[in-house]
Amino acid sequence: MSAASFRRLAAGAAVIAAAASGGAVYLSPSVVSSDRGGGLVLDSLRRMIGDPAATVPSRSAQESALIAASASNPLDVLVIGGGATGSGVALDAATRGLRVGLVEREDFSSGTSSRSTKLIHGGVRYLEKAVFNLDYGQLKLVFHALEERKQLIDNAPHLCHALPCMTPCFDWFEVIYFWMGLKMYDLVAGPRLLHLSRYYSAQESIELFPTLARKGKDKNLRGTVVYYDGQMNDSRLNVGLACTAALAGAAVLNHAEVVSLITDDATKRIIGARVRNNLTGQEFDSYAKVVVNAAGPFCDSIRKMVDEDTKPMICPSSGVHIVLPDYYSPEGMGLIVPKTKDGRVVFMLPWLGRTVAGTTDSNTSITALPEPHEDEIQFILDAISDYLNIKVRRTDVLSAWSGIRPLAMDPTAKSTESISRDHVVFEESPGLVTITGGKWTTYRSMAEDAVDAAIKSGKLSPTNECVTQKLQLLGSYGWEPSSFTTLAQQYVRMKKTYGGKVVPGAMDTAAAKHLSHAYGSMADRVATIAQEEGLGKRLAHGYPFLEAEVAYCARHEYCESAVDFIARRCRIAFLDTDAAARALQRVVEILASEHKWDKSRQKQELQKAKEFLETFKSSQNAQFNDGKHN
Repeated sequence: MSAASFRRLAAGAAVIAAAASGGAVYLSPSVVSSDRGGGLVLDSLRRMIGDPAATVPSRSAQESALIAASASNPLDVLVIGGGATGSGVALDAATRGLRVGLVEREDFSSGTSSRSTKLIHGGVRYLEKAVFNLDYGQLKLVFHALEERKQLIDNAPHLCHALPCMTPCFDWFEVIYFWMGLKMYDLVAGPRLLHLSRYYSAQESIELFPTLARKGKDKNLRGTVVYYDGQMNDSRLNVGLACTAALAGAAVLNHAEVVSLITDDATKRIIGARVRNNLTGQEFDSYAKVVVNAAGPFCDSIRKMVDEDTKPMICPSSGVHIVLPDYYSPEGMGLIVPKTKDGRVVFMLPWLGRTVAGTTDSNTSITALPEPHEDEIQFILDAISDYLNIKVRRTDVLSAWSGIRPLAMDPTAKSTESISRDHVVFEESPGLVTITGGKWTTYRSMAEDAVDAAIKSGKLSPTNECVTQKLQLLGSYGWEPSSFTTLAQQYVRMKKTYGGKVVPGAMDTAAAKHLSHAYGSMADRVATIAQEEGLGKRLAHGYPFLEAEVAYCARHEYCESAVDFIARRCRIAFLDTDAAARALQRVVEILASEHKWDKSRQKQELQKAKEFLETFKSSQNAQFNDGKHN
C-alpha cells in the first residue's frame, strides 16, 4: 500500500465528511418526495397488510382481473416481470391507488432475484472507486444504497438482518487502509448505520472465526476489520413483495408469459400485451395505459417485440455461488476477501444454517437456467482456501448456482466490473417504460422511479405519492425476534408415520425459528397446518423445512409447481441439492393434493424438478449433517 494511496484515501474522507455534513447529498429527490402525502393511505395499507386474517386473492381471481382489463377499461400499469424490481413496481403503483397488473413467465424471483449474493449492501467497492477515481456519481450511489439498505431491513425484519463481515489483514498497511476505508463507510451511512466497524487483533479474530488462517501469502495475520452490512432471504423477500402487492390490489400472475405487445394502429402506442397462461396454455389480451418492462436480463427480448432491430442494452454478467457446510464459517460472522488473485472480491457468509461463498463476475449469455462452470466453482474454492486453515474440498459443495446480473450496457466498457450497477429508466417506445440495471438493495427506489416514469407517460392520476419507504411487507407487522418462542410453546408437529398413524412431535427451536423467520407473523398459520392437518414432518433429514409449508405456500403464496417450492418458497434447492431431491416426492404429493393434479401432472412435475436440480452443480451425493435437525 503506497503513501499516495493513503493520501488519496484521506482526501476522499475529507470530501465525504463535507458532503455528509451538508445533509442533502444522500437524500435523493425520490426519497424526499416519499415523505410528502399519503399518511392516511399508509395507515389504511398497514391495517390491511398487518391483518392476521389477510389472504391474497386466488390465482383464478387474479387472472380474471387481467382478462377484464379491456381496451375500453384498461389497467393503469401492466408490469412484465415478477422479480424484485417488477414486484416492487407493482406494489408501488398499487399503493398509489393505480390499477395494476403483473405477469411473470416463470415464478416470482425465478431469475436473478433468487440467485443473488443475499447481501443488502451500500457497496464498499463502489465507495473505494468513488474515492480513488474522485467519482461523485459512484459516491451518490453509495449514499443512496445505504439509505435503501436501512429501509429494506426495517420493512422486512423477519427476512433481513445485520451481518458482521470480517476483512483479514496480513500487514499493518492493510490494517490501516481497511480500517480507514470502513470508518469512511460508517461515516457515509450516517444515521442509517447498522453498527460501527472495528478492529480485532489476530487472536481475537481467530476466536471469532476459528477457521481463519493465521498465515497467508507468507505473511502473518495482523488482525481483521469487521464492518456490518445486511443479509436477506432473497426469494422469500420477493414472494413477500408480490403477495403484499396482491393485498394492495395488484393482479399478480406467475407462470404467465407475454408473447407479444399490443400496439394502437393509429398512435403506434403500446396499449397492452398478449399473455399466455403457461399452466393451461390459454392466451388472453390484457390492456393497460402503460406497460412497464421489468424483465431483468430478458428486457431486451421485450424491447425487440416492438423493434427487432433495437440495440441491446443488457450486458449480462454471470455470478456463481457455492454452498458449503456450516463449519466453514461461524454462525453470525462473514468473511470478505477484498482482493483475490485477479482483483475480485470473494466472500464467505453464514446463510440459513450453511455457508454461501462467491462470487464470480464474468461475461455470459442470457439463458433461463444458467449453470455454473466447473472452473468458476474451483475459482471460488481456491480463493477462500488461501484464507482458511481447513482443507477446502470440492466434495463439500452442497449446491452451486449461477445468476445473471442485468447490467446496463456501456459500449465503451471493457469489463463488467467497470459498469455501474446503477439503474436505467427510459421510454424508448410510447407506452413502454423499461427499467433495468440496479441491484437488490435499491429495488424500492428503482420501482419508485419506474412508476414516476409510467405516470408521466400515461398521464395517470395516482391518489397519493409513493409510500413504500415506510410500508412494511406481509409478515412484518407484529413480528419480533422472539416470536419463535410462541410457536415453540403453543404448537406441536403432528406427523404421519409410514404406517399411517399420526403421532405428536415437539415444535423444536430449530423448526420454530425457521418458520418465524421465513413467514414472519404468518408463521402461526403454517404451525396450525402442521398441528391440525398432520403435516408436521420434516421434508428432508437435516433441515427444518416442514410438510405444512408446502400446503401453506400452495394456498397463500401462489406456489404452482414443485420447483416453485424447493427453489423459491423454501430454499432447500439452494442449500443442498441432494436433500432437495430426497424431498421432491413428498413435495409433489402435497401439491397434487392442494392443486388436484392427476398422475401424469405429478410425473411431469417430478421430471421438471429433477432437470432443474441438475443445473445446481453440487458434489455427487455430498453428505453433511449438522446434528441440529434429527
